[in-house]
Amino acid sequence: MDLGARLGDLLPDLRRYLVALAHGFQAPTFPELLADYTTEDIEFLPVCQPGKILCAGVNYVAHRDETGRSEVPYPTLFGRYADTLTGHGAPLMRPQVSDKLDFEGELAVVIGKPAWRVPREKAWDVIAGYTCFNDGSVRDWQRHTSQFLPGKNFPQTAPLGPALVTPDEVGPLDGLGIETRLNGQIMQAARLGDMIFPPDALIAYITSFTKLEPGDVIATGTPGGVGFTRQPPLFMKPGDVIEVQIDRVGHLRNTVADESASEG
Repeated sequence: MDLGARLGDLLPDLRRYLVALAHGFQAPTFPELLADYTTEDIEFLPVCQPGKILCAGVNYVAHRDETGRSEVPYPTLFGRYADTLTGHGAPLMRPQVSDKLDFEGELAVVIGKPAWRVPREKAWDVIAGYTCFNDGSVRDWQRHTSQFLPGKNFPQTAPLGPALVTPDEVGPLDGLGIETRLNGQIMQAARLGDMIFPPDALIAYITSFTKLEPGDVIATGTPGGVGFTRQPPLFMKPGDVIEVQIDRVGHLRNTVADESASEG
């Protein structure tokens, strides 16, 4: 259903729609099963263009163990910029400066209400929905210093989508599976309940030091099985197909391309 065509230019994208809902906008009711386009007609963009993207690192025990990191009392966080995002079915770009592009399948949480110092018991109430995320990581640049920022912010390295699924449709998260496949082979598999800091804990912690707004995204971390910890290491290359699938949330699929191939 094309909400833009029905609601006009006032709400041209999902982020502004979520902002309007947070300020009392009453969404009209449309007939069920009303479809304007088939999936094949659609070019998918990132689910939203967030003001903030906050990512949780080493948030599964298996991933913490494979990276040799210690247990910590607080979430490990880093930031991404919105122009690093790409959509479902769009190229995931390997930058010219590196051949060490790694995959990280994750659950992403999209915020639906202004959130500031939210108690953990109320954190679920500020979630608009969930989607799939691939935190494409340029590992050599990630290790230039102790800060992750350079390796996490190359353009078009972070697919987000294909759709936002509301919490009532998804239900409880703990038993849901997450899986990352490279060229059809399972690389990562876990349950969302394996997170060290689940979404409510992340929201409570993050909003203790920064405000979140509708459309902001929290990437909740990746399970074990990433490419750089394998022997030998396994990195994505042009032509590879990388998929992130999460029960009841979605199936995100992208093909890897060299940055140079998109020029011109």
